[in-house]
Amino acid sequence: MDTTAAREAAHNPLQGRRAVGLACLTALASLSLLAAGQVQPLGHGTALAGMALAGSLVCFSIAFSGNMRAVASSRHEALTDALTGLRNRRSLREDLEDALSRATPDRPALLVLLDLDGFKHYNDSFGHPAGDALLARLGAGLNRTVKAKGRAYRLGGDEFCVLYEAPGRDPHHMTAEAASALCQSGRGFSITASHGMAVLPTEAHTPEHALQLADQRLYDTKSGRKRSGTAEQIRDALVQALEERQPELRGRLDGVAALTRAVAHALELSSGDVDVLVRAAELHDVGKVAVPETILAKPGPLDEIEWGFVRQHTIVGERILSAAPALVPVARLVRSSHERYDGTGYPDGLAGEEIPLGARIISVCDSYHAMTSARPYERALARDEALEELCRCAGRQFDPAVVRSFRNVVAGFPEAVGA
Repeated sequence: MDTTAAREAAHNPLQGRRAVGLACLTALASLSLLAAGQVQPLGHGTALAGMALAGSLVCFSIAFSGNMRAVASSRHEALTDALTGLRNRRSLREDLEDALSRATPDRPALLVLLDLDGFKHYNDSFGHPAGDALLARLGAGLNRTVKAKGRAYRLGGDEFCVLYEAPGRDPHHMTAEAASALCQSGRGFSITASHGMAVLPTEAHTPEHALQLADQRLYDTKSGRKRSGTAEQIRDALVQALEERQPELRGRLDGVAALTRAVAHALELSSGDVDVLVRAAELHDVGKVAVPETILAKPGPLDEIEWGFVRQHTIVGERILSAAPALVPVARLVRSSHERYDGTGYPDGLAGEEIPLGARIISVCDSYHAMTSARPYERALARDEALEELCRCAGRQFDPAVVRSFRNVVAGFPEAVGA
């Protein structure tokens, strides 16, 4: 869109008026001459008056065309973000109204709000000009990603938006696709995007409600990421504390976590459930910090008093993890990680599906890893021997469905994780 006319009109608001005024004067003079020619012949004056009238019409046309270009350019600038060239917040409001008027439950529209994570750090580290350049690059990438299916907007600062009309695909997939277009990393920085969405008209019938709903979900996502970051730091500290006491523990925790993640994906758990489960797998023995070293390092079988200490470690682990609100879901799985499918486990004697699925998965993965690892009082079992033992104990110690899934995925793991 050509913006020259708009800028010139802004600097000289009388320019258009003068052009129209000149054309009007010329037209009036021409019409006066032509009228006089009807009373008394003017010779060549009549032809000159006709030519002047034609010229005034040309002037009118030029002035009108220029003013229309200026109006169109001004509207374009009013609806466009100057930095990225994307549509702006005002344009979004208009487009939302239009999309809602056409959207139906069978052909819905999708509103996605996006907010950059890590942009403030980037600005502070590299300066505002570099930050502006980054926003321009990310905006261009977002536009390329969505232009075949929707429209991209920059709402200001590090906030972006996408409006899809009749996307025809899973809204969660399209939301993730838009968010991935705003991700970039390099030396000293990592930019990601939190997001929130609203499906129109199923979830919202007005632009205000749609924006409010998507914004609330964006806030929830952003808050969840902050909690997740805190949880990661707490987990790292606890794992380090365990490793300081038992240096060989890191390999075991990583192996159990890797097996747990694979089985969770095979069972098609959600990404959020997988994250909680993997943390629980890494921390399921954190309560052993309260068990005396003489018991943990004992080369032979434990007596009943010693087993009493060991059976308390899941309760201690739950208490430790529950001190951090972000790890409460992890704490619940840790408490149940040593329950048995037949109800003879500890600490609560849960049976079958009373035991959380995540705890049943950890139990299988932890037992397999222990059987295939060398221990002071027992030789390491080969893969097939360990799988046979899991199958033998299915229905008593382990959930048979989890054992079946475990067998299907364990072949893909190297010996380093006990496969």
